[in-house]
Amino acid sequence: MKFTTHTGTHVDAPGHFFDHYFDAGFDVDSLDLDVLNGPGLLVDVPRDKNLTAEVLESLNIPKGVRRVLFRTLNTDRQLMFKKFDTSYVGFMADGAKWLVENTDIKLVGVDYLSVAAFDDIISAHHELLRNREIIPVEGLKLDHVPAGLYSIHCLPLRMVGAEGSPVRCILIK
Repeated sequence: MKFTTHTGTHVDAPGHFFDHYFDAGFDVDSLDLDVLNGPGLLVDVPRDKNLTAEVLESLNIPKGVRRVLFRTLNTDRQLMFKKFDTSYVGFMADGAKWLVENTDIKLVGVDYLSVAAFDDIISAHHELLRNREIIPVEGLKLDHVPAGLYSIHCLPLRMVGAEGSPVRCILIK
């Protein structure tokens, strides 16, 4: 097989956007498996919105929830099965910052190839990865799955020195 570490459903390690973290060894192999596995929430995002601070606040995600998967318009448009489209829905920098400062979330899952909206791709990633506490899971297939509470299991390949990895992510009711 020949593909990049950010192919299909995958995780980002802190070194994906921060060279000093990559140089310090904060790669995929250093990700906390306890964060990648456990109870979590699948939520529906208003379909005409990026993930801004206002949208995140309106979702009323309870304190204490550590894993959240965000289903957006990307799922309705089946973007994961089409040519790359820059109009996908994702986190804006203010939404990423709000999530970091106001929730206990450590795993953020989205239904497209980037957690960050195309127009805010660098700054939103920086907000999420800056403190090395949040693990983005990108490229989730969330159609035909009801919103609600699940046991989430995301297992990256054990790739020392990689700043991303394909992952098999499953939800168990």
